[in-house]
Amino acid sequence: MILPLLREMRAEIASMDHKMDRRFDIVERRLDKLEETQRSFRQALSADSLLSKLVTGESEERIESLERKVRELESHK
Repeated sequence: MILPLLREMRAEIASMDHKMDRRFDIVERRLDKLEETQRSFRQALSADSLLSKLVTGESEERIESLERKVRELESHK
């Protein structure tokens, strides 16, 4: 009487274990997708920051160049 009950419990536990493995696989895939999205977002932010720095740097250089020219013109007067 006890052995059949234990065998039945073992079978149910094995079945639950299989179901849990499948569910964990699903959760892991979802987490992988989220991590990939986050990685892509970080890369996009880094690229945007770099581009902004380049644009800002070029603008500052142009402004400095114009300021130098204005000073030269003012000094000739």
